[in-house]
Amino acid sequence: MDDTNLESFNTDYMRKYRGTSRVALKPTTTQQVSEILKYCNSRVIAVNTQGGNTGLVGGSVPLFDEVVLSTRGMDKIVGFDDDGGSLVAQAGCVLENLDTYVQGRGWTMPLDLGAKGSCTIGGNVSTNAGGLRLLRYGSLHGSVLGLEAVLADGTIVDLLRTLRKDNTGIHLRNLFIGAEGSLGVVTACAVQCAPRPRSVQVALLALPLLQARHLAEILSAAEFLDLESMKMVTKYLPDNVVNPLSSSSSSSAAAASDSPFFMVIETHGSNETHDQEKMGAFLEDCMSLGAVTDGLLADSGRQASLVWRIREGITEALVRRGAVYKYDVSMPTAKMYELVEDIRSRLEAAGFRCDSGSDSAVHVLGYGHVGDGNLHLNVSAPKYDDRIQDLIEPYLYEWTGRHGGSVSAEHGLGQMKAEVIGYSKPEAAVALMAQIKASMDPKGILNPYKLLPQKALEEAYSKLNKADGATV
Repeated sequence: MDDTNLESFNTDYMRKYRGTSRVALKPTTTQQVSEILKYCNSRVIAVNTQGGNTGLVGGSVPLFDEVVLSTRGMDKIVGFDDDGGSLVAQAGCVLENLDTYVQGRGWTMPLDLGAKGSCTIGGNVSTNAGGLRLLRYGSLHGSVLGLEAVLADGTIVDLLRTLRKDNTGIHLRNLFIGAEGSLGVVTACAVQCAPRPRSVQVALLALPLLQARHLAEILSAAEFLDLESMKMVTKYLPDNVVNPLSSSSSSSAAAASDSPFFMVIETHGSNETHDQEKMGAFLEDCMSLGAVTDGLLADSGRQASLVWRIREGITEALVRRGAVYKYDVSMPTAKMYELVEDIRSRLEAAGFRCDSGSDSAVHVLGYGHVGDGNLHLNVSAPKYDDRIQDLIEPYLYEWTGRHGGSVSAEHGLGQMKAEVIGYSKPEAAVALMAQIKASMDPKGILNPYKLLPQKALEEAYSKLNKADGATV
């Protein structure tokens, strides 16, 4: 390929990370992946596995000139069990396409992301993607029944089973879920789908304070965004998105448009009348307590899509505006917005303007999955500035660690966070991860320079080399 065609393989979605690979390969079968890895391993050629390239921590693009192994050509649905709801698909299948396929058969994918139109199921599995409905359907460690992966030396490991229960030995599939392609290339997976809900209710709420309360058993998603996020979406998205609360005829519309927080609530159930009554009672209860100043219960699929477009469009709006510093952390819900306010105050104290009225301002936004304590803290600036990053890092990671949180809730570690895993995991755990990496990829060709600290990897490979050189 020429440099123009390689640009999309070398550059991440946010245009923050850029590699210099001169080779991108697009296999269509597991056997082809095996042959590629066998060849590269024999010559110690580094390989960067890439799916939809929608990652946000630089895990999907090369750092240098690694060979890009794209799974986009592996986009076949292998099979589906209409009775049990288990789906088997190649790694390059786009998430939205899979959801459309199973929905036509009365099921739904247990995973939903803003990037569903581009991300691939293999990438989702390799990063253990969380998404909007983890609260209802759990993580991929529970939804993935089996998978197929190719090791660094080309060995094909076939764990592609659709059994709900299989307690035979070490559950190897879990090694590959969330390993970000560092232990092997996921080429196919079996996913347990959920029954398609007969009733879906969506509401957008305006809140004076960020809090979650009185959530029902039919809840499938509880998302929040702050006023900065709402303003970013309505200003920068190309499809003229508006805040439906500010355009409503309610007496509180004016106050709602400037509400400090908004929440998207979605329920999945089987009885529409029951679910509507439950959602209505929930809204009335919240408003009577003063927890909600205004709300909208979507009365059509179009209106529900508009509400979700606001929440899912935040990242797109940020990228359209300019440079983005994205952070994905988890912590106790009560602490989530404290971190946003702390970072904003820190930048303002250093002389950066954080008011929303200026095009040159640095905007600090908070949004995310309030139902599971996952905060997406984003800093938007007209262009990348090392001073901004130095004010954020490592302060943000230290703050998160002090409050018992995780430096990566769902985005993974990639290039961005490989060296800061120690704020969330003890040294012994990191060392064990490095030992697993060294034993499964002895020549270190798979997605190098990512996921784990270089020091831990060097020590693990040093021990491996000494053991290989020892005489028995």
